[in-house]
Amino acid sequence: MSLSPKSMRTPLGRVRNHGSSHSGTSDHWRQRITAVAMLLLMIPVIFVVMSVMGRNQAGAAQILGSPLVAIIMLLFIVASTVHMKIGVQIAIEDYVHDEKLKLLAVIGNNFFSVSVALAAIYAIFKLSSGV
Repeated sequence: MSLSPKSMRTPLGRVRNHGSSHSGTSDHWRQRITAVAMLLLMIPVIFVVMSVMGRNQAGAAQILGSPLVAIIMLLFIVASTVHMKIGVQIAIEDYVHDEKLKLLAVIGNNFFSVSVALAAIYAIFKLSSGV
């Protein structure tokens, strides 16, 4: 008889759909969804980055001033920072065993992820508005 992860869950864990990390499958699915979103957005983002390369700020602002380009970049930023946050949090939960250090690391990961996202979003808005 082999022990699979499903057979090792408690009855309450099966009802709540929680795995051993106590977060269920929601992190797994959110990470897969953000990965697919980034994969779909990768081609337009590569075209935008290649068209911005070698231009000055006015040229970059002109390209990023297009609503479609700004939206594509914003979607990519949001998807990639959420994906990063989930991946780092899973690594923290798996490899940091001291509960206080784990809590501090998760809080730091959340602040870092939000900071990166806000800085990138601000840059896109600033370039796209021409300020």
